[in-house]
Formats: sequence, C-alpha cells, structure tokens
Amino acid sequence: MNDTILWYTTRASGLVSLLLLSGVAMLGLLARLRYERPGWPRFLTTALHRNLSLLAVVFLALHVVTAAVDPFTRLGLTSIAVPFGSYYRTFWLGLGAISLELLAALVATSLLRRVIGAGLWRFVHWAAYAAWPMAVLHSLGTGTDAFSLLGLGATGVSVAAVAAALMARLRGAPADPLAQWKRRATALQLGRQPR
Repeated sequence: MNDTILWYTTRASGLVSLLLLSGVAMLGLLARLRYERPGWPRFLTTALHRNLSLLAVVFLALHVVTAAVDPFTRLGLTSIAVPFGSYYRTFWLGLGAISLELLAALVATSLLRRVIGAGLWRFVHWAAYAAWPMAVLHSLGTGTDAFSLLGLGATGVSVAAVAAALMARLRGAPADPLAQWKRRATALQLGRQPR
C-alpha cells in the first residue's frame, strides 16, 4: 500500500473518530437525561448512541491499524498497547493509548452487560468521562492537522457539543419517573398514609 494513502487514512480516520466519539459522548449524556422531543422518542437517543458507538469503533480501529503500519511513524503495536511507550510524540500518543484502552473496556463491558450486571457496566462506563478528553488531547497533540482550520473547527464543534450536553446533564439531572410510586410503596410498607 502506498505510504501516502496510509498517512491520509490515519489522519482522516482520526478526525472522523474524534467527531463520532464526541457524538457518542453527547448522546450518552442526553440519553441519561431521558431526552425527548416531539418526533424524537427517548429510545431513539439510546439506539443512536449504540449505533454511533459501533461506527466510531470501526473508524477508531482503522485509525489505530493504519497508524501502526505506517512506515513514516513506525509506531508498531507496542506504542499502541503500552501507554507512553512510543518514541514518537510520547505523551500525546500515551494519552491516545490510554483512551483506546478505556474505550476497549467500555466496548467489552457493553457486550457483556447481561453477564456482568448493570452495576459493573455503569461503573466502567464512567471511564468515558476520562477517555473522551484524553482522545481530544491526543488529537491536539499528535494530529498533524490539529491546528488547521478543519482540525480546529472539528475539535471546537466536538468540545462545544459535549460541553453543552454535559451542562444540560449537570443542570437537569432527570427525575426518577417512578419516584412518586416508590415513595408511596415505602410509605405503605412503613404503615403510613401515602402522600
């Protein structure tokens, strides 16, 4: 394969991965809010989150494989598997490796959710709050196009979208739709008149 094709594929798949992972993070935050609008039922946010996650994994795998085999950087598998084990932009590639490993744990636990239970799955899913910013920093520190108009635009849109979803999540933590019924059941169990 032509070295130039590998180089462009690595760069393009990295940029697309950043945009897709940002969309996944944003939708994950909105799904937790039980986001719903006319014509946009709640289940659609969750389904889109899952499907976009799968697409992001495909582009991320393409990014990692093309970066590993690119003769210009000569990264190899060790640089990808061992954080901060690369001679090439050590710190920034290390952040990418950690982010990749956290995302691999997210994928594995999502596939095994029925086996491991929702509690462990949710605990590991909190790793997304660390994986996404590390991926953004990896992009800024390693990406050769990070400070081009396209790179800054994509990063800016990604950060703004996830930040807006995070602010909405922090501001409007969803009320438990069953809270009223839980209070009544607890009151009845304790022998009190439910409110």
